[in-house]
Amino acid sequence: MLNGSIRKRNKTVICKSFKDKQRMREAGKSAALVLDRLCKFVRPGMSTIEIDEKGGQLMDELGVKSACKGYRSGHRIFPSYTCLSVNDEVVHGIGVKERILREGDVISVDVCIRQNGFIGDNCRTLPVGQVDPEVERLLKVTEESLYIGLRQALHKYRVGDVSHAVQTHVEKAGFAIITNFVGHGVGRSLHEDPQIPNFGRSGTGPQFRKGMAICIEPMVNMESSHIRMAKDGWTALAVDGKYSAHFEHTVLVGEDRPEILTLPEGVMDSDSFLEEKLAQVGDLIAS
Repeated sequence: MLNGSIRKRNKTVICKSFKDKQRMREAGKSAALVLDRLCKFVRPGMSTIEIDEKGGQLMDELGVKSACKGYRSGHRIFPSYTCLSVNDEVVHGIGVKERILREGDVISVDVCIRQNGFIGDNCRTLPVGQVDPEVERLLKVTEESLYIGLRQALHKYRVGDVSHAVQTHVEKAGFAIITNFVGHGVGRSLHEDPQIPNFGRSGTGPQFRKGMAICIEPMVNMESSHIRMAKDGWTALAVDGKYSAHFEHTVLVGEDRPEILTLPEGVMDSDSFLEEKLAQVGDLIAS
């Protein structure tokens, strides 16, 4: 979540109409397509500005706009098409020519687009070549926590149910939840209510309603939950300099199953995709 520190504000939860949901499905599909193709483009030896420019090109080809580029926070304006965060950069990294990817790095590729007035938002952290086994486990656990939390995005469940599920899985694995940034509602605006922390108690917080659109996005560090801000005013870095991971989907809250709107290219059915992901986690999932 850009500028996503937890803060007090009025809660106005927006449930989407039938037409709005259709447009969000289209935006989610486009965001996922850009993310998939951009992740396949990544390789050792390239700069993050090359990746960002490729993201802008892919968006142009699909006829969509970046929802990141030009995003304003106070006097600061985000300059990139995508958020590209490398190694200890947790979120909101900016593509620059000086940042060259090396074998053993990880990069979080965060793609957020606007199409027909609606947002599609998704992120994936991927290894650059071969990485240390513990770093590989960090990525695996963070991705698992996304689907474990996502499974709680159901009608009349509460935000804390998602938060607790994510936190429990991450901390049981020995990793640390980043607490400064959160998931969020989404729709015509990039950030809508409710905020969805990756930590909390089950049964607490705002109640989900069928038709709400939300982004769930665990951000996890190998050891520390604390961050510091880079000089660019956007990039959040882990204070201990250790690797971080970030995974995200845009979803619609449902009665029995949430609907994932940012399905990978070639995947057509949200239910079967989610069940497959949960099955990979096995007995850690409470049905």
